[in-house]
Amino acid sequence: MENAPLKSWIADMLAGQAEETLWARARSGVTWGRLRSKVTELERLFEIQGVKSGSTVAVQMVPSFTYLWTVLALWSRGAQIMLMDPRLTRIEVDRLLTLCEPQYLMSSGSSGAVRVVFQDECEIQVEVRRGGHPAVTPHALLQFSSGSTGHPKIIGRTAGSLLAEVSRFGGLPEMPRAGERVLLGNSLTHSFGLIGGVLHALAVGAGLLFTVNGRPRTLLSTLADAEAQVLFGVPFHFELLTRISDEVPLPHLRLAVSGGEAIRPEVYRRFRERYGVRIGQAYGMTETGIIATDLTGAHEPPAVGFPVPGTEIRVRSGELYVRTDDSPYLYANDVGSRYTDGWLRTHDLCDVDDRTGVLSVHGGTDSLVVIGGLKVDLGEVELALAEHPDVTEAVVLFTSTIEAFVGTNGRTTARELHTWCSERLSQYKIPRRFQLAPAVPRTSNGKLVRNRELLLTRMSAQASSPSSPLGLSEAGK
Repeated sequence: MENAPLKSWIADMLAGQAEETLWARARSGVTWGRLRSKVTELERLFEIQGVKSGSTVAVQMVPSFTYLWTVLALWSRGAQIMLMDPRLTRIEVDRLLTLCEPQYLMSSGSSGAVRVVFQDECEIQVEVRRGGHPAVTPHALLQFSSGSTGHPKIIGRTAGSLLAEVSRFGGLPEMPRAGERVLLGNSLTHSFGLIGGVLHALAVGAGLLFTVNGRPRTLLSTLADAEAQVLFGVPFHFELLTRISDEVPLPHLRLAVSGGEAIRPEVYRRFRERYGVRIGQAYGMTETGIIATDLTGAHEPPAVGFPVPGTEIRVRSGELYVRTDDSPYLYANDVGSRYTDGWLRTHDLCDVDDRTGVLSVHGGTDSLVVIGGLKVDLGEVELALAEHPDVTEAVVLFTSTIEAFVGTNGRTTARELHTWCSERLSQYKIPRRFQLAPAVPRTSNGKLVRNRELLLTRMSAQASSPSSPLGLSEAGK
């Protein structure tokens, strides 16, 4: 059984801590003893439902203790898990289910959550999918990443790959240690939150903390009251903490690490001035896991630190490539121009300091952007708009927000397009501004213009009446 090493690892980790030791806390605390009993209980339940080694299970649940022990129980049964973000709409979920054909869907009852906050427990709804198929690959985990085509890419991680990444994290001396308390703000369906956060904490016996709402004062008070030594989050969390007026010191905080997207230098500086701790960086991809780190924040952004041990990188024409033994993509048509001869093209612009060897990342070359730690493929948004019967063409850009420049036949409005998108895309992918005109301007060689200022000028001149560039952005929220 390919997933046997992961099953054995989980059993060893769960057995390694005393019953009464606190494992995690949100509104209430969960001991290691309760974690063990809940994982065992769910293992038995899933066995009754027919989940076994090689079963394929899609999981779309709100972040919760229930979600975490569901994942651990499924891996302990030898299942292949497909993690779906709770923000995905039912249309997005159905697209992935059609693509992957899992035998089960486990959810917490709804899709398309606008706001996702941690819950202690939630319901588990199990849908048996009669047309699903067992695993045909050795992967223990499937994740989904948008690509330059606008269609989701399916990324596979084997048990060996996951455990190797846990080991790489464990080899970094700055990472959380046994007995330390880690406030984890990263998404639990994404690699850094799940592997660097949850699985690393299991491996070393660190305690996890979760905030029960998205308010900055709750984040700050949780850090202070729990005397947390570590904060993992996305740039948004650190920006909130620098804006809050409360003068609450964090004398126990020794490590603050941002992942998911680039952090602005001014946030890095303000956080250090306010709390006396530099924000560290964890840079990686769904396809590869962690690539480079500067966990202590010794180097100011856009620097992301040094490649982690065991990772081989190179730079070609200013783009970063990462060495991988196999393609991370499950389908041949996912590979495209990304994976060739053992090298994965990240589409990230970067440079390596000749003197120090420090890697800096300066943005991407494709249509993928990161907003609040969540990846958005602007091509996917364009495809969704193009499916509208009254849309002839669309260009979607991101500056401070997502904007859509849409050519229409005059029979639709910005408000209608916002509603159309909200039925097909997660909330964080929906454009906040729409500019409508009879056509989207093109260059002299026939390509759609993708310069924002030119689009605004030319489309405003085309439109017979002002379109909504978006009074709707607020009304549509």
